[in-house]
Amino acid sequence: MNVLGTPLSGLLLVEPRSVGDERGALIETYHALRYPEQGVSAVLVFDLLTHSTKGTIRGLHFQEPRPQGKLVQVVHGAVFDVAVDIRRDSPTFGKWFSVELSHENMRQLWIPSGFAHGFCVLSATASVHYKLTDYYVPEAARTIRWNDPDLAIPWPELHPILSEKDAGALLLSAQPILP
Repeated sequence: MNVLGTPLSGLLLVEPRSVGDERGALIETYHALRYPEQGVSAVLVFDLLTHSTKGTIRGLHFQEPRPQGKLVQVVHGAVFDVAVDIRRDSPTFGKWFSVELSHENMRQLWIPSGFAHGFCVLSATASVHYKLTDYYVPEAARTIRWNDPDLAIPWPELHPILSEKDAGALLLSAQPILP
């Protein structure tokens, strides 16, 4: 596996180990001994899989209290994936990093707790797999508005499909509780 740093401390881009031949490929999506050696040292306890259509934006989500670290990978399709540093004491607070994740490049993004996460579906459909460090707690679920002008994320979709929760999200500056 190859692990690449990003401009945001703790946020890592992972290129999993892959073996391929004329039949296709075998990709190691997680290994409890190898990942900690590369900086993904959290215990992962909960998996989620989302299916979404083109133009959907999910996010920007985080959980507080009980923040979650996330290992994110696209298993079908392609997404514009974004992580925002929401750690108030971080020198990169309010900064974001984006990357295209797809079933073709099989890259993963390790998003430690203290980050908000979201994505926009680029392909006709996309399936995104998450491995998380804590369970989903509905009362702790928080959302930052996807088009927050202070973040100025250049989303590839200007008129996205949004959930009611995401459409009504607060700006980062209006969030009552941050790590």
